[in-house]
Amino acid sequence: MASALVSVFPARVAAAGNPAANLARACGAPGTRSWLCETVYRITGSNNAANVADAFARPAHIVLVLVVAFIASRLARHLVHRVANRLKSNVEPGTASARRRQQRADTTATVLRSVANIAIWTIAVVTVLGELGVELAPLLAGAGVAGVALGFGAQNVVRDFLAGTFMLLEDQFGVGDVIDAGVPAGSNTVWVSGTVESVSLRVTQVRDVEGTLWFVPNGAMTRVGNKAQRWARAVLDLAVAPDTSIPDARAVIARVADELRHDPAWQRRIPAPPEVWGVEELTGDRIVIRLAVRTLPLAQWDVARELRVRLKAAFEEAGIQLAVPS
Repeated sequence: MASALVSVFPARVAAAGNPAANLARACGAPGTRSWLCETVYRITGSNNAANVADAFARPAHIVLVLVVAFIASRLARHLVHRVANRLKSNVEPGTASARRRQQRADTTATVLRSVANIAIWTIAVVTVLGELGVELAPLLAGAGVAGVALGFGAQNVVRDFLAGTFMLLEDQFGVGDVIDAGVPAGSNTVWVSGTVESVSLRVTQVRDVEGTLWFVPNGAMTRVGNKAQRWARAVLDLAVAPDTSIPDARAVIARVADELRHDPAWQRRIPAPPEVWGVEELTGDRIVIRLAVRTLPLAQWDVARELRVRLKAAFEEAGIQLAVPS
């Protein structure tokens, strides 16, 4: 008995004088101990306090991860909001340009917020699962397989969202624009023409001249013609009788177009001088002379209608006969 005590006592004394051994006994071997247990033991030197800290280490770590993720998501939202406000600046409020830029800014902000939140909370969830002792390798492998299956099943939806994002970021068209959208229908292409009433990341709503509202998936548009971006042009092909003097007809057309441009009610819509391009077609029963007038966006149709009315009266006054099909 005495010999046993003599043999054990020096070992305990040696262990008591060894801080590393005491720390390992209180919190476990290096690589397995928690930072909270080690910190509390180094401060207090108490095994009981270290055990209590070790019990609260994992929940505290999980709470800390969630708090950091929440703060990061709020910071990301604030940064995205600042970026969106910069995109909306330097444009006069209430104008078409302001509405288009606001739409682009809102879309950009929505996409950036979604990407940031998904990235932040995915990292947070993976970290929490690791703290709970969940094996991440099978989970990540299963998520990859599920993502591939979802991608195959919802590839049209993903295509629509990607196409809508790029359409808005590139400012291809916006609400109020008049567009021609080519949509494949079998081996042919169907053209949907009209005024854009709504644009989202997945679908664009177009109202045609007959009042029909078309819902066009963004990914289905193979090409888009925008008739309301920057400027437009009214093009008139005027067919006159074959015996008409071409210089006289050109002079009348140029005079009428110039008068319209200097009319106070129309001059704002015609920013550039009209151009008589010349003879576009010459046959036995008619001469076609082309007039081109550059206009503001969406003003080309009104300008063309007014020109037709004035040219009809000017031709009659000058004795120029319109062509009659034989």
